[in-house]
Amino acid sequence: MPASPVHSPARRAAVALAPVAAVAAAHIAPAATWLPVVRRRFPRLAGVGHPAHVALTFDDGPDPESTPRFLDALEELGVRATFFVLGDGVVRHPSVVRETVRRGHELAVHGWSHDRPWLPAPADEVRALLRAAGAVRELTGRRPRWYRPPYGILTSGRWAAARTAGLRPVLWTAWGRDWTAGATPASVRSALAAGLRGGGTVLLHDSDRMSAPGCWRAALGALPGLVTGCRDAGLSVGPLSAHGVPPR
Repeated sequence: MPASPVHSPARRAAVALAPVAAVAAAHIAPAATWLPVVRRRFPRLAGVGHPAHVALTFDDGPDPESTPRFLDALEELGVRATFFVLGDGVVRHPSVVRETVRRGHELAVHGWSHDRPWLPAPADEVRALLRAAGAVRELTGRRPRWYRPPYGILTSGRWAAARTAGLRPVLWTAWGRDWTAGATPASVRSALAAGLRGGGTVLLHDSDRMSAPGCWRAALGALPGLVTGCRDAGLSVGPLSAHGVPPR
């Protein structure tokens, strides 16, 4: 006699896997904020601040070759920024981190390493974020306030880890798409212009650690035009700490 549909192997498997699917969905669903159409519905998370200010942020450093060039360019422009650093890079390149702070820039946390959190691992997420935040604080004597997850993938586990570490998640409102091999200063400025408004948070990269080799040069080359364009529009440019976004 054939098995009843209610008691079929497929049905039993579906019932058994339902709790797993529910956990996975709860874990990954918040990451939809990576999508612009979703992120716009959460202005605080996107980093929307004072309408006369633009927050300039960089991801994936520190890098001993590229980051110092950004520091020099920002010095020439008279601009301070927020650098979202990776914890394992902080411990490998402490002199770059110290110089970043010495020049008046703000450090924030980008995680310990640049991984993708497809599977729930809440305890690991907490340990990694506490470790990264601790590395920044130990080296600089300053407690970081902001957190941007790698790839902008903000899972429920990373939300909870940020809360435990006392960090405020911040994504972005405009990015330069500066991580590709074909990126140029002009393409970066064009990509930014599509979403850049007063009160916005700009995402660029001061390292090619997770990108096409040498692509950071496109972001570096776009900086003068970006800053000049903002100033011509009556907008100041600076770090998240000057952006009017509460750290909690």
